[in-house]
Amino acid sequence: MRLLLVEDNLELADWLARILRRGNFVVDVLHDGEAADHALLLETYDLIILDLTLPSMSGMELLRRLRSRGETVPVIILTANASVDGRVTGLDQGADDYLAKPFDISELEARIRVQLRRSARRPTPVISCGTLAFDTNTRLFQIGAVPLALTPREHAVLEALLLKAGKTISKSQLSQSIFGLDDLADPSTVEIYVHRVRRKLEGSDVRIVTLRGLGYLLQHAQ
Repeated sequence: MRLLLVEDNLELADWLARILRRGNFVVDVLHDGEAADHALLLETYDLIILDLTLPSMSGMELLRRLRSRGETVPVIILTANASVDGRVTGLDQGADDYLAKPFDISELEARIRVQLRRSARRPTPVISCGTLAFDTNTRLFQIGAVPLALTPREHAVLEALLLKAGKTISKSQLSQSIFGLDDLADPSTVEIYVHRVRRKLEGSDVRIVTLRGLGYLLQHAQ
């Protein structure tokens, strides 16, 4: 899953991004509102973590523009303004959740999980395809009772495929799930990561099918 963190406190942004990446999220970090607004016109994200006090464009204005374009991506506001009026304004402008600074990282992570489940209309934290299971709380994969060891990009590939199990996902869509704004994204490397994941699924009842010219899909090989 790919997240956008918009936070002008460089130290906080770096710390938070490192923690989220350790949870196998792909995280892009931007520090001002205009840059974030431009990125949101070009890139697709599963969730946005948004500070309100930003240079060049406020977080509230960024949120207003996002919603005016019909974008439904979940937004969690992080701000030092803990007043009731501030929370009401943010929620009325289209935020999905609101967390005041300072915050506990475990609470933020829990709120992220809740919003991702809601946006996917998924009532339970575990997603399965055959004996392959992904616990969205722990962010870990298992085949049966055996943990599946994956690198961060292999994890991103398998998560993207599992979220659309039985449906085709194009190479460009898969590339967006793997690479962030600062990565040198060569679409041909997607094939390398798919090949590595396919090898790790060998012997299970799940397979990755290549549909030439269309993309890939994850199937339960019954």
